[in-house]
Amino acid sequence: MLSQQDLRQIAQKGITEEQIKLQLEQFKTGFPFLKLEAAAAVGNGIMAPTDEERKAYIAAWEKYKADGHTIVKFVPASGAASRMFKDMFAFVSAPYDVPTTDFEKIFFAHIESFAFYGALDEACRRNEGKSISQLIADGNYKAVASNMLAPEGLNYGQLPKGMLLFHRYGDDARTPMEEHLVEAALYAASDGEARVHFTVSHEHMEFFEKKVAEKKDALAEKYGISYDISFSEQKPSTDTIAANADGTPFRNDDGSLLFRPGGHGALIQNLNDIKADVVFIKNIDNVVPDRLKADTVEYKQLIAGVLVTLQQKAFDCLRKLDAGVSADELKEIADFVENGLCCKPATTTQITADYLRAKLNRPMRVCGMVKNVGEPGGGPFLTYNQDGTVSPQILESSQIDKSNEAYTRMFTSGTHFNPVDLVCAVKDYQGQHFNLPDFVDPTTGFISSKSKNGRELKALELPGLWNGAMSNWNTVFVEVPLSTFNPVKTVNDLLREQHQ
Repeated sequence: MLSQQDLRQIAQKGITEEQIKLQLEQFKTGFPFLKLEAAAAVGNGIMAPTDEERKAYIAAWEKYKADGHTIVKFVPASGAASRMFKDMFAFVSAPYDVPTTDFEKIFFAHIESFAFYGALDEACRRNEGKSISQLIADGNYKAVASNMLAPEGLNYGQLPKGMLLFHRYGDDARTPMEEHLVEAALYAASDGEARVHFTVSHEHMEFFEKKVAEKKDALAEKYGISYDISFSEQKPSTDTIAANADGTPFRNDDGSLLFRPGGHGALIQNLNDIKADVVFIKNIDNVVPDRLKADTVEYKQLIAGVLVTLQQKAFDCLRKLDAGVSADELKEIADFVENGLCCKPATTTQITADYLRAKLNRPMRVCGMVKNVGEPGGGPFLTYNQDGTVSPQILESSQIDKSNEAYTRMFTSGTHFNPVDLVCAVKDYQGQHFNLPDFVDPTTGFISSKSKNGRELKALELPGLWNGAMSNWNTVFVEVPLSTFNPVKTVNDLLREQHQ
């Protein structure tokens, strides 16, 4: 099935023949659905700290930062913004010339409210010889939209989302990338330095590096810190092979194998390269202007305080296990694993010193969860693991058996939603970095249907970064307010009060 030329192509990407054979087998066998115990809720898998507890956790985080630990803010930022402008691309190619859909009418009625209005006006004057207001007065709406989307204008149809102007500050405006730098200064700086890592696509690397060079010094001066900003690209070795409907390799017109990016789960490799004690993870588009950052900062400090408090307890337990424990101490440690870390054993006979050591000595993450308001995406569940234990997991709809009415009901009636608000501890109790790929559940990928040049194909997505890629971590859910979740999925989302 694989020729010598195929094997050379595979090797050039840093992928083994065994990996390809496994992926092709997965196309044939598929991935198992997960067995659920319940949707997580406050009191059943989700913490809701009291005001007093919140203050204590924030104080714990401030102390942890003051002790000089290395903290990194990790921001997946490789996605292009093209989906944000789907409706405006449709308008440019529509058979009509004036705003017709509700989306188009809202966009043009409030166009001056966008932070990129000034830059777009300049592009229109340069390319059309007229301002936005003049073009609109002439009924030439499409020229305005084209200058926003096209390379000769702002090129927003192709730029990464992190490079768009999101928020206006007087005569200036900030991109999401800059807002993440500000956030890092406010809750993730230690020893006077804020460390931020962006994962970006190869074609966008230059844009990010140039923008960072332009902006970081002024922000460093404003917040009285220095920045250590780094970048990485998704590794070619994490690409997955595409398949035909019958599971055989999909080939390009020249006969070569087609590989596709393995999804955000591939970034577990990038995260594994980060040398830090604690890593915050947050999506590039979930940012707000300065006037609304207080809640974000407070609850980032809160979940980080929960993390370092639980981590210290886990380390203490591991040291006790190393020294030898009595039956009472073993019971106390088991209680912490079950109630502190929400990891329930399959049976009481499973609870041994070796079992507890295995459950404690692994990466830990605390995940903020917001109340469900109908956003598409995953949510928090209590899920059965392969060893029979039950633990908190973030699941996507594709991982749930829709033919199981009870599971479908759990997913649709879940009280909380995953906003991708994580803080992670990635070192063990002896100060060594965990090898994060060791904790991926390889059975949690999924297969989707795609096409290329009109030909249908099957695509394989690796276990998601905050789903199966972190399946074998210790996971704790904490309720955070909806005010900390302000994603931008369409350009008109920037008109919401939270982005003005």
